[in-house]
Amino acid sequence: MRTFPFFRWTTRIATAVAVTSIAAYATLIARAWRRYGTPPPPGAGDRDALLDRFMPVYDVVERHRIFVAAPAATVLEAAKDQDLTQSPLTRAIFRTREVVLGASPGDWTRPRGLLAAMRAFGWGVLAEQPDREIVVGGVTQPWEANVTFRSLPPDQFAAYNEPGDVKIVWTLRADPIGDHHSIFMTETRAVATDQAARDRFRRYWAFASPGIAAVRWLSLKPLKREAERRARAPQAAWRPA
Repeated sequence: MRTFPFFRWTTRIATAVAVTSIAAYATLIARAWRRYGTPPPPGAGDRDALLDRFMPVYDVVERHRIFVAAPAATVLEAAKDQDLTQSPLTRAIFRTREVVLGASPGDWTRPRGLLAAMRAFGWGVLAEQPDREIVVGGVTQPWEANVTFRSLPPDQFAAYNEPGDVKIVWTLRADPIGDHHSIFMTETRAVATDQAARDRFRRYWAFASPGIAAVRWLSLKPLKREAERRARAPQAAWRPA
């Protein structure tokens, strides 16, 4: 007899959590829609001259950072090697996009390292400052279910304006603090090439940006742990073959 009140109680809790989650997601969508086209300017520590070479003006931006007790070169190498698919929450976010847009299941057999995997998807390296930063870019139509990315030569990326596309650039960056500590930063910028693409991208961004931000945020602590582990371990214990 006591099981019925228990089930009623758990059902109410589950319903309350679901309603709260939906309301929070709706709030994030509304904020992304409202802020589209007016991205927040970078703070003093966020300014990135290398990134500005390829996209000084943009419609949307995502910036994330974390302190790491490891040298900048070690942090950047760990960032290139990280595997986002190791997180169940990240895989769930990717899967949600596939279901909502009717996309084919993701190919988890691609190279596991982040940089290698992104290049396999079609992204291209635009610029690199050894041991400090790498800038990656591509052209796409992100609202497509089975999205594809196309790289461009670095000297053509900034001027590219073929209609119907969205240009996206993102960075992996490690700023040293002395010899043994760093600030890791990742920034993503995107700009549509014409008004039609801007309208479609705004709708997509409002829906997808909470998940995109979550993927970036979820990657920070695992990266910090891995970079700090590498800093403590002999080089041969972690460097890929």
